[in-house]
Amino acid sequence: MNNETDSKTASPVSNRLISLDALRGFDMFWIAGGGAVINQAAKLSQWDWLVSISNQMEHPEWHGFTFYDLIFPLFLFIAGVSMPFSFEKRLQRGDSKAKLRGHVIYRGLMLVFLGLIYNGLLQFDWENLRYASVLGRIGLAYLFAGLIFLNTGFRGRLIWFAGLLIAYWAALKFIPVPGFGAGDLSPGHTLTDYIDRMLMPGVLYKGDRDPEGLLGIIPAISTALSGVMTGQLLKNENRGGHFKVVIMVILGLISLGLAYLWNFDFPINKNLWSSSFVLNCTGYSLLILSLFYLVIDVWKLRKWAFFFVVIGSNSILIYMAPDFINFGFTATAIFGGALKYAGDYTAFLSAVSVLAVQWGMLYLCYKYKFFLKV
Repeated sequence: MNNETDSKTASPVSNRLISLDALRGFDMFWIAGGGAVINQAAKLSQWDWLVSISNQMEHPEWHGFTFYDLIFPLFLFIAGVSMPFSFEKRLQRGDSKAKLRGHVIYRGLMLVFLGLIYNGLLQFDWENLRYASVLGRIGLAYLFAGLIFLNTGFRGRLIWFAGLLIAYWAALKFIPVPGFGAGDLSPGHTLTDYIDRMLMPGVLYKGDRDPEGLLGIIPAISTALSGVMTGQLLKNENRGGHFKVVIMVILGLISLGLAYLWNFDFPINKNLWSSSFVLNCTGYSLLILSLFYLVIDVWKLRKWAFFFVVIGSNSILIYMAPDFINFGFTATAIFGGALKYAGDYTAFLSAVSVLAVQWGMLYLCYKYKFFLKV
């Protein structure tokens, strides 16, 4: 995850894009417990609008799209947006491009390693270890997108972005899979699933397939590159903030339109990280970022964003921590006495208390400048 640009300050005088820190925190908020709070609130109230939001907190089994599908690619998009800013900072302080390449490779592989730890590497049960992971995909997509960024101009990056999406579509459409033929996009029948069964050691998340498998790294690189090109736009000092917002909105809508059209032939599908899924998520990511950027960095309305900046400042920590810290136990130890009298509100307030404990830990880390970096 993108800790090179993790926030260390929310000061208005900072040259940083506070909107990017806040958006990263908004993205991680749903993993840190925001989704659980919404689900419990929906069960408690049964309000139609809240139930509708709660229904967006689950992944579709196969084709289709919900808000929860956006969390992962949005984070990768944000990592790409951060790249032009962080790389320029390193170049200005004297780092060579060769050193930057080494940093990109190190960081990408370290994220793969952390993904393995998250999946149970330290249990030393190699046969039953899941080698694919969310952090692994982020790391490898970041690695290749970073190398493309360092070795191409804007036109080259755009060609890579489109070319990878088209090549991935063509591979799944025309390369036959033993027993199923070419173009079969049913669960377990696709080229991505076949390659994972042939090449991936250990176990796959779904038995015969894995949503974070090998071939899906190809379109994920395009997700990161879409962020890289957006970061180039935001870094352009010759254009004003409102102009950048308008461009992001226009490009976001175009991306959504292309995703809708491609969906007829190559369905929007997070499990496959289909090309239409990339365009769909890029569209929504651009629209959400344009809103955060407008409010926080153009209009300078920043105080409300502090809650999310605290979360986004330690993205790897809050992702990894639940594997090592029992936040539920801590929340019960602190709030358990009061929760005994909560009645029908117990489940909802329990979810809120877990989120509060996690945010409290992140706030202390933020206050004392402890940031888990890669």
